Amino acid sequence: MSTISWVEAVVAALVVIGAVFTLIGSLGLLRMPDFFTRLHGPSKATTIGIGSLLLASALFMSCRGGGLSLHEFLISLFIAITSPVGSHLLAKAARHRRLRGAEGWVEPDQARNR
Repeated sequence: MSTISWVEAVVAALVVIGAVFTLIGSLGLLRMPDFFTRLHGPSKATTIGIGSLLLASALFMSCRGGGLSLHEFLISLFIAITSPVGSHLLAKAARHRRLRGAEGWVEPDQARNR
């Protein structure tokens, strides 16, 4: 087996792993019961999935191209920084929008009517 076939096997495995994590994150978005748990699935699993896909792309382009491909690592760094910050801001905005009641999270209009 040549070195290219080993690289292709590793790239294929990383693509499958990335696709599985992204699918799990997307299913978490659909299946979770409320906003806060729905936010957790995509923010964690899809970040790992996209990281795996970008690593596969960097490995493939580095072996097939003229040299080391760093574009994917910059994209990975950007996603690793912005995804948790975006999730935190969404959760904080949802928390300010809702009030905690005895029955759980309720809308502010419902809390005034009690």
